[in-house]
Amino acid sequence: MRVAVITSLVSACALTLCLKGLHYFHLIKWHPIGFYKKWNWFAESSKLFQWTLFIFLLFIIGLCLYLTMRYVYVIPAVFSSLLLGLLVTISIEWIALDLPLQLSSFKKLSIPFIVTVICLLRFLLETANFHQQEHTAQ
Repeated sequence: MRVAVITSLVSACALTLCLKGLHYFHLIKWHPIGFYKKWNWFAESSKLFQWTLFIFLLFIIGLCLYLTMRYVYVIPAVFSSLLLGLLVTISIEWIALDLPLQLSSFKKLSIPFIVTVICLLRFLLETANFHQQEHTAQ
């Protein structure tokens, strides 16, 4: 369980830093914590609190993914991270950019964001698979 917590925390911090960098260099056209204003959640609170809560939410999501993917280690992490990453990133950008359901909307998606999420999911899922196989071998 300790490995799951550490891996999820590292993944959440790395994804948060990557999202901040992607937003800073204008590689994504939406703000990573912009959903606070959009949904009127903690809109008046400090940015530090918003980013900390964002890291905590990513940590919880990462921990749930780690724990569930630990038990389906038969599926290679390459395929699961690719499919899950594409599904999640396209969904997030579709919602964040409020894109219409047209084929031309795919041109507005951020490839650096998709690659970043897929790489971090691969890290998370490969670690889960490795530790489950190590535990099973013992």
